[in-house]
Amino acid sequence: MPTYPETPLYRAIISGAFPIIVSLPRHDIDLAKAALDGGAGAIKVHLNAHHRASGTTFGNYTEERPFLEALAKLGAPMLVMAGQETVPTLGEMNAMADLGFEGFNVYVDHLQPHLLDSRLRPMPALSSTSTDEDISRLSAIPGAMIEASIMTFDDYGKPLTEADIARYEHIAKLSSAPIIAPSQKKFTPADMPAMQAAGIAAPLLGVIVTGSTPQEILSSISAFAKR
Repeated sequence: MPTYPETPLYRAIISGAFPIIVSLPRHDIDLAKAALDGGAGAIKVHLNAHHRASGTTFGNYTEERPFLEALAKLGAPMLVMAGQETVPTLGEMNAMADLGFEGFNVYVDHLQPHLLDSRLRPMPALSSTSTDEDISRLSAIPGAMIEASIMTFDDYGKPLTEADIARYEHIAKLSSAPIIAPSQKKFTPADMPAMQAAGIAAPLLGVIVTGSTPQEILSSISAFAKR
């Protein structure tokens, strides 16, 4: 099992700094620049996946490599959603580590063993059907973070509720690993204090919150950064 460097992003996550992570709706360097200009602390990209919220299909490592290399030149912390049934090889995972990527995530059902042998910090994702046992098992992975992708697709884009906050709090209390909450629901800057109080270590803001143009992303992320 690899050991992972304690990067500025990871320190921010575990220290209570509550950094904003932005999941790009498509691989466009102008979107990444807008997110960073707005105050994002990290950028997340995708491989081998169809992203339902944005409607974007992302290719494999070879197909997306030119964008990954361009993104790396911005010098920002980077995470990658590695895929679904298809995921990168161990060599491709470590090539992304060489580019400066810090961590990866996949849903728990797609967590192939070789991924945990890479130099990218694991951030496995819970689903809407995950159990307390899943939370405990994932939090026991050395160095892991957990993405709490716990909403059903029917709930995408709806306002965050007190019941949702209570679910996040339950997960955070069960987990010894930091919990990252993706914006499957339409998070607002006003939701952030309650999420942080519930034990969420960082919000992961995607297209439901950010929009899909550079102007929309800059405006929305700036509002969260100023909360």
